[in-house]
Amino acid sequence: MRIAGIDFGDERVTAVTVDESGTIAARWHMSSRTEDLASTARDAYQAITAAGGCDVLGVTLPFHADAVPAEISRELNTQHGRELVALNGGQAVALAEAWSGGAIGCRNVVAFSIGDHVTAGVLLDGRVLTGHNGHAASVAWLALNPVEREDYRRYGGLEAEVAAVGIVRRLVWRIKSGDQSRVIEGVDGDLSRLTAADVFAAARAGDGVCLSVVRDTAKYVGMALANLATVVDPECIVLSGTLATSGDLMLDAIRTECSRRLRPAQADNVSIVLGTLGDEAAAIGAARAAMLRRQ
Repeated sequence: MRIAGIDFGDERVTAVTVDESGTIAARWHMSSRTEDLASTARDAYQAITAAGGCDVLGVTLPFHADAVPAEISRELNTQHGRELVALNGGQAVALAEAWSGGAIGCRNVVAFSIGDHVTAGVLLDGRVLTGHNGHAASVAWLALNPVEREDYRRYGGLEAEVAAVGIVRRLVWRIKSGDQSRVIEGVDGDLSRLTAADVFAAARAGDGVCLSVVRDTAKYVGMALANLATVVDPECIVLSGTLATSGDLMLDAIRTECSRRLRPAQADNVSIVLGTLGDEAAAIGAARAAMLRRQ
């Protein structure tokens, strides 16, 4: 059986076809999503099926409880002639990593990712946890700070702190309060040009302020994971997105922070690992969801 998955992310679209073991047979990427969703969907589907078609098709959307936009649904149904299986990116990553990634063989999994947004997905006994209204595992809205801030109310407390913009914001606050960081030399003193990638690169180079910001990021993430683990009791937590690519800086600190906030018996029985499927994880998970629906 050939299964297709298309991940309609905020900024990019990724499509894959996989076989029944999760091995990728074809892949397609668009670096920035266009406003013409129908055309994008058509291009993605045609690109990944040119080598031999597919039996089932799944799609992912950025956020919990999103409906498939009508133009995508119409286009893919026209091309494919089947009902679409849709889920959000966090759920798809959890399915993918448990199928063919960093959590193979695990049936109780939390997948947690930071990037431009903070997302997660939860598998309980191999099934995706959705909740009553589809908002389960909306981790961006975890409350980890008792203060009231406008960005917490707009984006969620955790996302405001550890998504890419939040990481940069915390560094800028430190610099404006008088801390000295060489990271500003790379942007000619223009703080508006700073990115999260700049912060991580400077931390690897030994910049003390950036290292402190990264440590604080790891602490927030570890606290969030402990909260999730306390509720759902997973056997494995998979870190993806920026967390996977910066594991050299944060993985040990995240493990330590999460462990010290869990009861010992639980901390000893949950593993925290880096995802292995990279930017294609959500598309692979979409394909997996479509395959499971057919079974």
